[in-house]
Amino acid sequence: MNAKERLTQELEKAPESLILEVLHYLLFLKTQQTEEAEIEAIENQEDLQDALIALEEVKTEGTVSWESLKAEVGL
Repeated sequence: MNAKERLTQELEKAPESLILEVLHYLLFLKTQQTEEAEIEAIENQEDLQDALIALEEVKTEGTVSWESLKAEVGL
């Protein structure tokens, strides 16, 4: 028996008050999941924008050698 079938079976035996609580919790979880997906999409978009800015900087300003970078930070 899968989880959906088991949940359905348990809901058939549960009182209406408990079913209402389960419904509210399920709707809460779905909303939370949607919000998290939206936040992740925004963060991914911001990361992409940052990468594009960095790429433009490399094109216009060039790069620094690894040895120069190590010397600059004191390694």
